[in-house]
Amino acid sequence: MKRGLTFLANTALLAGLAGALAIWVALPWYGIAALALLFALWMALARRGRQAASVTAVGISTLGQRLGSSAVIVIGIAGVVGVLVALLAMGEGYSEELRKTGSTETAIVLRGGSDAEVTSSLDRDSIIAITQEKGIARDAQGRPIASPELVVAASLPLAGGGPDDIGSVQMRGVGEQAWALRPGIKIIAGRRFRPGTRELIVGKSAQGQFAGLRVGSRVLLGNQPWSVVGVFASGDAMESEIWADADVVAGIYHRGSGRTSVGVRLVSPQAFDTFKAALQSDPRLQVTASTTLDYYSKQSQGTAKVIRVIGLTVGTIMAIGAIFGALNCMFAAVAARAREIATLRAIGFRGLPVVVGVMLETMLLALCGGLLGGLVAWLMFNGYSASTLAANAVGKLSFEFAVTPALLWSGLKWALAIGFIGGLFPALRAARLPVATALREL
Repeated sequence: MKRGLTFLANTALLAGLAGALAIWVALPWYGIAALALLFALWMALARRGRQAASVTAVGISTLGQRLGSSAVIVIGIAGVVGVLVALLAMGEGYSEELRKTGSTETAIVLRGGSDAEVTSSLDRDSIIAITQEKGIARDAQGRPIASPELVVAASLPLAGGGPDDIGSVQMRGVGEQAWALRPGIKIIAGRRFRPGTRELIVGKSAQGQFAGLRVGSRVLLGNQPWSVVGVFASGDAMESEIWADADVVAGIYHRGSGRTSVGVRLVSPQAFDTFKAALQSDPRLQVTASTTLDYYSKQSQGTAKVIRVIGLTVGTIMAIGAIFGALNCMFAAVAARAREIATLRAIGFRGLPVVVGVMLETMLLALCGGLLGGLVAWLMFNGYSASTLAANAVGKLSFEFAVTPALLWSGLKWALAIGFIGGLFPALRAARLPVATALREL
């Protein structure tokens, strides 16, 4: 009977602990700040709070005598936070690279039912109809700023690899309005390609990923030689592509007069609804339209989610190890301070101040570990360049890890949660230890 009650009590404790941790992880910064303020007021004004502050001060004053075990806790938690933040920074950087590629002032039109350019196909009649719809901005000559484009996969040798190290790059065939559609595209070396020729301009990131893309060099694509005549920068995912004349690309890759998408510049962000309604009401068309901001944001969701799941899984596994390390160290610390804790309880300190004091000591070490891990992640990975196969794409996407304040804050919350769990059970043992037994311990 007694064992059954103990089991139920432990089960209830673990369930409550899991619920508290779930709430803790979901709390925004102002919620945690409010909790910290209330806790500080309790320690300053309540009798037991002042006792808890005294126990905490005594424990912190002895940390110098326990540098080895304290370092185990700090370094263990720093490792958890560093790895977690680094992995989440990869997903954040990937998502940010795609998000900044789009805007609410431009839209992309795909074949109905397609969710990406590589799965879309538009015939010539549909392209002509799309470019005549309402809501599209026009240039100084009165022409609609609409760019029918063709995306294909091209193979190139990887930079720094051997002759058999071949990678896939996204090749985009564009027309003359591509520059008006994306005014942020800047030629930083060489010049633009000439229409009707096998000339390429390459993104700055693509040039770093693949061999042989210097201005003036020649590469083999689609079994045809191409001349690299320029390098462009855009500050977004387009830098991972290579561009050429759409008609030439279509001819070499046997795509006829069709295109995979049509990009348009809108009269204003508010004109998107008008443009989309016009497409839906046109009986000649079976297409879907979205702003490029929405389109590229959706492209990042799948891969970013996978990276986030991997990060949280790895972080959880490491956190379990860090919790056991903290438990061992704090149990040893409580055992070493058994007489001291028993003396405090004998002179009137209740169990709650002892529990709070031991837990605050552990959480202080956890906070130091979280700050150290976040600092290391920021120094080593913020701005670190990487590349991966983009979701629903045919080439690699270059991006930079982004260690944001939100990720650092999440890392600190994880560190404090580990410290909370790691200090809870040793603290409960310290509070429950019989005073007479503790005083007899050497």
